[in-house]
Amino acid sequence: MRRSERSAGALSDPAGTVFGMGKQSTHLVWDWNGTILDDIQAVIGATNAAFAEMGLEPITLDRYRELYCVPVPVFYERLMGRLPTDAEWVVMDECFHRHYIARRAVCGLTAGVRELLARWRLDGGSQSLLSMYGHEELVPVVRGYGIEEHFVRVDGRTGPSGGSKAEHMERHLAALAAGGAISAERTVVIGDAVDDAVAAAHVGARAVLYTGGSHSRKSLEAVGVPVVDTLGEAVDMARGLVG
Repeated sequence: MRRSERSAGALSDPAGTVFGMGKQSTHLVWDWNGTILDDIQAVIGATNAAFAEMGLEPITLDRYRELYCVPVPVFYERLMGRLPTDAEWVVMDECFHRHYIARRAVCGLTAGVRELLARWRLDGGSQSLLSMYGHEELVPVVRGYGIEEHFVRVDGRTGPSGGSKAEHMERHLAALAAGGAISAERTVVIGDAVDDAVAAAHVGARAVLYTGGSHSRKSLEAVGVPVVDTLGEAVDMARGLVG
């Protein structure tokens, strides 16, 4: 992995990391885990390692994709037959993240995404990254993959984990709108989760969902937004959604 310097003239904001701003027609907001980062096997491995510590049965990838949802405690309810208590959730969350961090280092970017990011930027498009991974952890990881120069803003989650992306999306787009010509009406969110579409709808943006991450195609199609099998298809679809 290489490390790049921030773009000249980058904006700064205490709530997020911005690497440069350009004018655009369609703006893309990318998800990180399960979308740009191909980490679903790390997620399943960490989930099952955490389940073993908690005395739960292991789960297959297909079953995970069938049951996974946000807020995450409801996912555990589907597995356990009841919602975890607040104390149990803290333990479960810590246990998962400990195992995930140990596996994340071997994860690569999703096939072709580095070229897609570069091409979108070279063609004059703008794009940003919004993740529910903690902000302080996210920024150096993105930088380590050498792709930060392609984004006008990088935001990770602030506050407790396990919730929805909707409020984070609201703050993300408000910061982008304050810094340039980006508006929700001309924004397309690309992600792997139903919650990405919910967050997009919350701010009046469009969404395209990718099947390579946390959800089954069936659960993604139930949302009523375009569903694709590759990120190349997602970018092509995004172009057509905002004419």
